[in-house]
Amino acid sequence: MATNVAVPRLSDSTPAGAERRGEGRGAPDRRARPPAFAAIDLGTNNCRMLIGVPSGGGFHVLDSFSRVVRLGEGLYRTGMLSDAAMDRAIEALSICADRQRRWQVSATRAIATEACRQAENGHAFIARARTETGLPIETISPREEICLAMESCGSLITQAERRALLFDIGGGSTEIAWVRVPAAHGGSDRVTPQLIGYHTIPVGVVTLSERCAGWCETEAGFAGVVDEVKALLRPFEETHRISQEIRMGGVRLVGTSGTVTTIAGIALNLDRYRRGAIDGTVLPHDVVAAGLESIRAMGRARLTEHPCIGADRVDFVLPGCAIFAAIEEMWPAADLAVADRGLREGMLMRLIRNARSRPRRCQA
Repeated sequence: MATNVAVPRLSDSTPAGAERRGEGRGAPDRRARPPAFAAIDLGTNNCRMLIGVPSGGGFHVLDSFSRVVRLGEGLYRTGMLSDAAMDRAIEALSICADRQRRWQVSATRAIATEACRQAENGHAFIARARTETGLPIETISPREEICLAMESCGSLITQAERRALLFDIGGGSTEIAWVRVPAAHGGSDRVTPQLIGYHTIPVGVVTLSERCAGWCETEAGFAGVVDEVKALLRPFEETHRISQEIRMGGVRLVGTSGTVTTIAGIALNLDRYRRGAIDGTVLPHDVVAAGLESIRAMGRARLTEHPCIGADRVDFVLPGCAIFAAIEEMWPAADLAVADRGLREGMLMRLIRNARSRPRRCQA
């Protein structure tokens, strides 16, 4: 079933259940609908796609797909993408290509992120993916990744009084954006967030799960990972003095990642993950802290069985929580805004805007 997405409202996006199942949908006659656009995000762990058509100020989702491909599996040890991992990714990308042809999309953007940036054979893999799938896939920079995240999370960012700290905990890296929220002028409440600075660290849930397998399950190991991540974040803090800005007030912490949405689901005591209950919610600091502690207290067996986590993600939950804890300790804001959306939504919004008019650039 197709789904309406009203941008910048975050809570009206495609259902998480449909994304997890990756169910195909029959394509109606193209003449009966506006032109469709496709956005594909090949990350270190997942391959995800959205296909949508313009609708009001946002888009209407026609189809979605998500598959765990573990493209970065073994990358930390070898510096290379393995043959098996590349084959899994190509298979998922081929499904995406078939679906976008079925929907007769007008424009497609397909991106790869940290795994392909790090891998010695990343460029060769991208060339192979282009040849075998026909998709115009490209490896984007950390800055472009940040700008796409800002695009999709704009409505939460602009709810901040003065500044927002946006973070995205990925499979192979973690991106941080320090954002200025200008005051609205002329009676308008529409403002464009401005990127003050960004920081990327080569630490994500996949790389940590391989490099520090089991460490985060112990008190000492978890604390050690938190300290390591904080050391990587400290140069950004020293440059921008974000903690001082937080003490002054008016700063919002905005998180977009599976780690953050999982913590939110546990903190809210959901019996299963429901995107509508998570996306766009703002949680006080003590509620977030309680959710984090609940996850750490569960143990692997209970984490595996929990409907908000499951066996496919259990290896990544505690490493992600350690990265989050480092961010939260470094920059202890009063609350956390949770976004269950990311690069695909940002790409779709840009594709639609490009089709309508001149694109808006990420302001720095």
